[in-house]
Amino acid sequence: MGERPVASTAPELVIETDAGSTVMSPSRDYHVGRDPRSDIVIDDARVSWHHAVLRPNDGHWTLEDEHSTNGTYADGKRIHEWGVGPGSVIRFGNPADGPRAVLVGRAPTASAKQAPVRPSAVSMPAATHTFRQPTSVRPLPVRTVRIGRGADNDLVIDDLTVSRLHAELRAQSGGTYEIVDLGSHNGTFLNGQPIERAQVSPGDIVGIGHSAFCLVGDQLQEFVDTGEVSLGVQDLTVTVDRGRKTLLDHVSFPVGEKCLLAVIGPSGAGKSTLLNALTGLRPADQGTVLYDGRDLYHDYAELRQRIGLVPQDDILHSQLTVQRALGYAAELRFPHDAAKTERQARVTEVVHELGLGQRAGQPIHSLSGGQRKRVSVALELLTKPSLLFLDEPTSGLDPGMDRSVMHMLRGLADDGRTVIVVTHSVLSLDVCDRLLVLAPGGKIAYYGPPDDALAFFGFEHWPEAFEAFENDDSREWAGEYRESPFHQQYIANSTAQPPLPHPAGTAAVTPPPRTRSWGAQLGTLVRRYAAVLSADRTFMITMIALPFVMGAMTRALAGSRLTAETALNALFILCVGGVLIGAANAVRELVKERVIYQRERAVGLSRSAYLMSKVVVLGTVTVLQAVVLTLVGLAGVDLNAPGGEGVLMPPLLEITLAVALLSFTAMMLGLFVSSLVRKEEVTMPLLVLLTIVQVIFSGALLQLNGVPGIEQLAWLVPSRWALGAMAGTIELTRIVPGDLTADPLFRHSQSVWLLNMGKLAVLSVVFGYAVARLLRRHEPAIMRK
Repeated sequence: MGERPVASTAPELVIETDAGSTVMSPSRDYHVGRDPRSDIVIDDARVSWHHAVLRPNDGHWTLEDEHSTNGTYADGKRIHEWGVGPGSVIRFGNPADGPRAVLVGRAPTASAKQAPVRPSAVSMPAATHTFRQPTSVRPLPVRTVRIGRGADNDLVIDDLTVSRLHAELRAQSGGTYEIVDLGSHNGTFLNGQPIERAQVSPGDIVGIGHSAFCLVGDQLQEFVDTGEVSLGVQDLTVTVDRGRKTLLDHVSFPVGEKCLLAVIGPSGAGKSTLLNALTGLRPADQGTVLYDGRDLYHDYAELRQRIGLVPQDDILHSQLTVQRALGYAAELRFPHDAAKTERQARVTEVVHELGLGQRAGQPIHSLSGGQRKRVSVALELLTKPSLLFLDEPTSGLDPGMDRSVMHMLRGLADDGRTVIVVTHSVLSLDVCDRLLVLAPGGKIAYYGPPDDALAFFGFEHWPEAFEAFENDDSREWAGEYRESPFHQQYIANSTAQPPLPHPAGTAAVTPPPRTRSWGAQLGTLVRRYAAVLSADRTFMITMIALPFVMGAMTRALAGSRLTAETALNALFILCVGGVLIGAANAVRELVKERVIYQRERAVGLSRSAYLMSKVVVLGTVTVLQAVVLTLVGLAGVDLNAPGGEGVLMPPLLEITLAVALLSFTAMMLGLFVSSLVRKEEVTMPLLVLLTIVQVIFSGALLQLNGVPGIEQLAWLVPSRWALGAMAGTIELTRIVPGDLTADPLFRHSQSVWLLNMGKLAVLSVVFGYAVARLLRRHEPAIMRK
C-alpha cells in the first residue's frame, strides 16, 4: 500500500461508509475488507478479510474485487473490475442489503492535499470506537473559536474536567490554525502532548477533556470518548536488576469494549507489575499499550485523566463522611471554576450509581469492607474514566461481599467501561468476560473465557492449578498456550490493532504537565486536612492534653522563680515537651496517607501543595501547642533574667518563640521520618528514639562544646539550638555556674540568640527539602520525570 511513483491525474474522492469517511488521494491504492489493517475497514461477516481495492488509473478510479467470497456489487451488478466516480454506490457481500459505500466528489483545496481523514496519531481509527466516526462535524471556523464548559463559549463541551474558558482555536492567514490554552486546569493537548500554544495541522488531535478535535479538509470533527474503548497490550516486557530478572515476559492480549477482565496467578507472577504497566504508572521497558488506538505511554499526559485506579488499600480518609470525602476529591480533580453545585451534583450521581445513597452521611470507617471499596470506586468514577483498574478489590472480604463487589464491576462494564481487576479470588470469575492467567516469570498461561480455563489446564479446581504453577517447573505453561486454539482465537485473531514499531530500549513516556492551580489545591488540601484531624478524636485529645501535661511538669520544676536548682531542669523539660509535641504530631502523617498521596499525585496533585498543606495545618497546631506549653509552664514565674530583660524582647516572649520554633522544627523532623519509613508501625519506636536523641544532644545533660565529633553531630539536633536560645535569654551561666553552662551558645548576646534561632529555621528548611525529595521517591515512576 505504498505511494505510487508517479502521481495519477484521477480526482480526489471521499468514500463514505457506516464507519465514517475517508479522503482518497490519487497517490495510492485503498484496500477494503474486514482486516483491521485495511484502509477502509468494514466489520461485517459477509465481507471478506481482503475484499476489494480502489485504484487511481489514468484520470479515473477503478474498483477491483479481490476474489471475495460474497462478491462486490456496483449499480446492482456483481463486478470484478469496474470504473467508479462521484455518485457511485457500492455494496459488499450482498447487492440488496450488504454494507454500502458511496463515493463523493471533492473540490480541490489547499488543505485537501492531506490524505487521512481520521487523526493521524491513532493506529487504525476504524478499529476503535472513539475514532470510528465523528460525534459532531462543523465547518472550519474563519475566526477565533473559544472552547470551554461555559455556555458563552462558541464550542461548548459538557464535561466537568474542562475549564469554563479552556482554549481557543484561532484561524490564521493562509488557511492555518493555532490552538491556544487559556490557563485551563487540566490542560490542552496536541497529539497527546501538553501545549500552551501550537500550530494545528490536518490529522492532528487536539485533546480537551474527553473530547478530541481534528481538522479534516474543510471540517472540524469532534470525537468524544464515551467510555467504550478497547485496550491493546503489545509485547510488554519488564525486567529488573539490569535485565537479569524478568517480571513480565512479552505479554500481549486484546481487551474489548465494555469488557470485564480478571487477572489471576500465583504470587510473584507479575500481576502488580502488569497493572502498573497498563496504567502507565510504571511503564514497561519494552512494548506498547494502545488506548483505543492511541499509544498510552506517548499520550499519557492527556489520557491519564481517563484511567481510574483503585489500589488494594482505601484511597480516602476514613475519618470523613462519604459525601465530604468525595466532595474534597471533586475539588482537587475538577477545575477550580466549577461551581460547588456542579461538583456536588456529580458526587451525588456516583454515590447513587454505586448504591451508597443511604450511606452518604456516614464516616467511611463505619462502613463494611465492601461498602468502603464502593466508595473508593466512586472516587475514581468522578471524572468518568473509560478504563477502570482495580487491585485486589475483594481482599479480606467474605464470599458474599466478594460476589457483591464483582457484580458491581460487571455492572460498571455493562454501563460502558473497560474494567480490569487483579485478584486472588476465583469465586466470581464467571461474571467476567475474559480471564488472564499469569504463570511465574510473567508469562501468559491462559487468556480467554473463564469457563474454559480449568479444563485447558487439566484440573477440576483452582487450588490444584495454583499448586501446579508453583511446583511443576517442567511444564511449559506459556508454550502450551501459544500452541493452543485459544491463543489463535482470543489473541491472534482478536487483536484489531497492528503492532506499533518501537525502538529497542525503554518505551518513550511523556510526563504529565505541572498543575496550574497550586493555590486552589493548597486551599482544598488545608481544609480537608483540618477536617480529617478534627474528626480524629485520639489526635484531638492528645493534641489538647500534651501541652498541658508537659507545661504542668515544667511549672512543678520551676516553682515561683528560676534558681540554680530549677532553671536548667525547667528549660530542659520545655525542650523535651516542644520536641514531643512537634514530632508526635507529624511522625505518622505521611506514611499513613501514602496510598492516597500516590493516587492523587498520579492524577495531578502538586507535591509542593500537598507538603505545604501539612506544614500549614500541623505548623499552626504545633505552634499553638508550644505557646500553651510555655505559658502553662512559665507564666507568672520569675524568670530571673538579667535586669528582668531578655536579649531582644521580654524574657517570656523570647522563650515562647524559642519553644514554638523548636516544636515547628521537630514537626518538620517528624515529617522527614514519616516520609522515610515504609510502615506506620515503626513510627512510634522512632518517636521514642528521636526524643532520646534530643535529650542527649540538647546540652543539658552532657558537655558538648569542645568535644570533637559529638559537638558537630549536635548541630543537627534542634533541641541543642533551642536550649541555647532559652539559656541565653535568662543568662543561664549566671544562674547556674559551671562547665556545663559555660557553653558559648548559652551566652546572653543578641548575635548568639539570633544564631540559635537562625539555626532552628535552617534545620526546618533542610528537613522540608528532604521531605520533598523523599515524597518524590514514593510517587509513580512517571511522575518523577
